[in-house]
Amino acid sequence: MFKNKKTDLKQQSDEQVYILMLRGNSEAFEELYNRYSNRILYYFYRMLGNDKLLSQDFLQDLFYKIIDKPSLFDPQRRFSTWIFSIAHNMCKNEYRSKDVRKIMLKENNPDGFCENEASYYDKGKMVEAIFEELESFDECHRTAFLLKYREGFNIGEISEILNLPEGTIKSRLFYTRKKLQDILSSRFAETIENLF
Repeated sequence: MFKNKKTDLKQQSDEQVYILMLRGNSEAFEELYNRYSNRILYYFYRMLGNDKLLSQDFLQDLFYKIIDKPSLFDPQRRFSTWIFSIAHNMCKNEYRSKDVRKIMLKENNPDGFCENEASYYDKGKMVEAIFEELESFDECHRTAFLLKYREGFNIGEISEILNLPEGTIKSRLFYTRKKLQDILSSRFAETIENLF
């Protein structure tokens, strides 16, 4: 019977599992954590200057928040949109309090981008190069890009997470894609055209 409960949790929506978690079901918490911890940790890692320890602390804080303040969840929204909204707001607060943007800016040196260009021609390496370059973008553009291309949210969902009009999101994504293509096109001419 215990196995059936776990199987049942896997078949339920995030919203249903969250409600069970609020009712004290520890297996429901574990299920939500398993569904979102890696995605959110990666998001924090990219948004907080690749600081692994800070990202892990933020992940713990985020899950504490969703347990501690269940009244903040609107059942009309998707759970995934809501949890990423919280993560986004946590990053914004960190930027405000510690001026993370200045720390994250790095010297833009395209000639020194990689020592061995040939090693970057496989798609996985190029994607990593894109995310490395993305760190030089401001928080607004980086967030929209990560939510779209890393997390797979659509424009409407990103608009809801960031609390911005869809036109603004489209503009930010266009600007970010264009700038990344310009920066990386000389190194990955064929691959970059097919990536976005």
